[in-house]
Amino acid sequence: MNAWTGYLKGFKSYLQLERSLSANTLEAYLHDLEKLLQFLEVTGNKSAPEQITFETLQEFLRWVNELGMTARTQARILSGIKAFYKYLLVENMVQDDPTELIEGPRIGQKLPDFLTVEEVNQLIDAIDRSKPEGERNRALLETLYSCGLRVSELVSLKLSLLYGDVGFVKVTGKGNKERLIPIGQSALKQLNFYFESYRNHMQIAKGHEDFIFLNRRGKKLSRVMIFTIIKDLVRQTGMRPTISPHTFRHSFATHLVEGGADLRAVQEMLGHSSIITTEIYTHLDKDFLRSEILQYHPRK
Repeated sequence: MNAWTGYLKGFKSYLQLERSLSANTLEAYLHDLEKLLQFLEVTGNKSAPEQITFETLQEFLRWVNELGMTARTQARILSGIKAFYKYLLVENMVQDDPTELIEGPRIGQKLPDFLTVEEVNQLIDAIDRSKPEGERNRALLETLYSCGLRVSELVSLKLSLLYGDVGFVKVTGKGNKERLIPIGQSALKQLNFYFESYRNHMQIAKGHEDFIFLNRRGKKLSRVMIFTIIKDLVRQTGMRPTISPHTFRHSFATHLVEGGADLRAVQEMLGHSSIITTEIYTHLDKDFLRSEILQYHPRK
């Protein structure tokens, strides 16, 4: 495959200098091309890059598929090869792009796991409130679900940014972007229980006075602790082990969409920069509606 060496070297320089790609992305592109070279070697095809045909690439994709690679991996490999031929066209090293008519495998949109309202209640009700941290754990799960927070946002919530009188909390999300989120009365009520029965009686570590959720040492709760609390509850209730803090966020969004909430309002509350990210919950809503129709329609 010596015919390919110069082309690959030039492609690498192009990615580094003109497209300013990170080292990891660059390696991923080159790794994708190595797969094509392996195929050519296995099949005894000695074609140079400019001799590769549409049919050869179709055979290559069939080969990749038969190796058991996922649709997502196949799509990524094809993306790397397309980038390579785009470079060759720009540099006038080829006259035609054999990847132009190649279609990648369909990648199904993975819908996020979410809890039913009953499951949310079941997990919250499983908290042992006789333990000192019980009211805290209940408050944090109520807040997580009420506001649809990311774990990082939950552990960073501050007393000074909780406006209970008007029912809002200010959150700092990705990219240090702040947003105001409505917080429900159930969560506010439980937060007050937590403050009165637990937090107000703690010795709080210096520098942690403004954080809402604290550990036994009076310091800000860690992300790992949130995962641990939820995993323990999942184990107690015998629910599916895939449930995580993020499942509460997905549940928050799903239940809002199912209830008819405006998608842009949900986008704002979740802190999504693009409405496209939020639109995944419309798919969940359609699945929900379909299951309801199949269950209750008299002529299902």
